[in-house]
Amino acid sequence: MLITILCGGSGTRLWPLSRELLPKQFVKLIDDTSLFQKTIIRNFDLSDSFQIITNEGHYFLAQDEIENIEINNMQSEKQNKKYRYILESLPKNTAPALLFSALSVNRDEIILALPSDHIIKDEKKYIKSVNEAVALAKDDFIVLFGIKPTTPHTGYGYIKDSSSGLEFIEKPDIVRATEYLKEGEYFWNSGMFCFKAGVLIDEFKIYQDKLLKACKNAFKNAFNENNIIRLNPKDMQDIEDISIDYAIMEKSKKLKLIKTDFKWNDVGSFDALKDEYKKDSNNNVLNSNLIALDSKNNFILSNKTTATIGVSDLIVIDTEDCLLISKDGESQRVRDIVKILKSNNSDLCKIHRKAYRPWGSYDVLLEGNGYKIKQIIVKPQKRLSLQKHFHRNEHWIVVSGSAIVCIEEREFILKANESTYIPMGNVHRLENPGKIDLVMIEVQVGEYLGEDDIVRLEDDFNRN
Repeated sequence: MLITILCGGSGTRLWPLSRELLPKQFVKLIDDTSLFQKTIIRNFDLSDSFQIITNEGHYFLAQDEIENIEINNMQSEKQNKKYRYILESLPKNTAPALLFSALSVNRDEIILALPSDHIIKDEKKYIKSVNEAVALAKDDFIVLFGIKPTTPHTGYGYIKDSSSGLEFIEKPDIVRATEYLKEGEYFWNSGMFCFKAGVLIDEFKIYQDKLLKACKNAFKNAFNENNIIRLNPKDMQDIEDISIDYAIMEKSKKLKLIKTDFKWNDVGSFDALKDEYKKDSNNNVLNSNLIALDSKNNFILSNKTTATIGVSDLIVIDTEDCLLISKDGESQRVRDIVKILKSNNSDLCKIHRKAYRPWGSYDVLLEGNGYKIKQIIVKPQKRLSLQKHFHRNEHWIVVSGSAIVCIEEREFILKANESTYIPMGNVHRLENPGKIDLVMIEVQVGEYLGEDDIVRLEDDFNRN
C-alpha cells in the first residue's frame, strides 16, 4: 500500500501562526511535533512507502520534517522507508493531486490518501478503520471515511449514507447542522480516501476525461529523478482547479463509506484549534504566560506575559510581527484579513520573521529604514546559492562555526568573531564546511531590502 499525503495549503486559515511559506501542517501548534509529522508517525506502521504531494516551495520543509522525526525504536527502521515526492508548480486542488498519485504507480496499487493537517486520536480505532477500507478497496471500491459528529459543526462538509447512495452536503448553517446531529445519519467528510490506482483512473475517464488527459500530459512531461517528480508550470496551467468531491465523488457509483467515531479535528480555524488545549477553571486555554483576572472562555497564545481583565470569548494570537484579536466563533474570517494583506502586497501573509530555507534558516532581528539585521543558520555541509544583489550591501559576522566565503574571485575562511563585507552587485556565496551549524549575523544596508532582490546564478536546490 502507498500512503499519499496531501501537503498543500496557503497558510490562510490559521494566520498569523501559519503563512504561505509555513502553512499549518508544518507549524508546531500543540507540542514539538507538527501536524505533518504526526501524520507520518500515525501511519508509520501501515506501509513502507510514502508519497508527499506538495508545492515546490514546501519540498525542503517536508524533507526536513521527515528527517527530524524522533520516535522510540523508529530510527533504525526509518532507513527502510521510501519517501517519494510529487512537486506541483501551481496548486490545482485535490482532484489533480490524487490523480497524479494514481498515475505514478501500477493500477493494482492500493493508495491511502490523507490530508497532512488533521488531528486524529483513538489511533487503534483509526487503524481498524484503515484496515476495513483497504479490504473494500481491494474489491474495487473507492472508500471514504465519515466521522460521526459530536457537535453541530458548521465548518465541515457532511456525507449522508442513504439507500440511493452517498449524498454530499456543503457546510451547513447551524440549524441544519443541529438537525444532522439529531438524525444520526450524517457524517463529517474527513477528506481521507482509499482506492486502487486503476479504479480512480477509470472513474476519471468516465467523469473527467478532459482533466485526465491534461494530467497525463503533465505527468508525461514531468522531470523525474531520485524519487522526485517535478511538474512543469506550463502543463499545470492547463489543468482545472477542482476538488476530488466535485470531480469524482459526487458522481461515482463505486463509493463505500467507513463510518468512524475516533476523535478527529481538521484544525480549520482557531475555534477548532482551541478544542485541542487544556482549559483552566474559567475555560481559558491554559498558558503559563497568561494572567487572567475575571476573564473566561478566552484562547490566548503568546510568548509574552499577557494580562486580561474582565474579558471573555476572545481569541488572541500574538506572534513576533503580528497580533490577531477575534471574537470567539469569528476566527474563520481570518481569510478576509489575509486577502487584505495580499491586496496590499504585504509579506506578512507570506513569511514569518523566521524563515526556513533548504540550507537552514534566518531570523529577522531588527529592521528599519534602509537597514535589516538577520541571524542566519547554515546547516553542516550546506551552502547558499551563488548570487548577487542590486540594491543592498551586506556585512557578515560569524558567531559560531566556520564559513567558506566566496566574493567575486576571492575565496577565504571566516571563523568565530571574524567578519567580511559584500558590496552591492558583487557575486558571492556562503558555505558551511563543518560538522556543526554555522551561526552568523548579516547586516543589510540599502534602499530596498526585499527578499526578491536576489539574482541566483547557481543553486544546489534548483531554485529560480
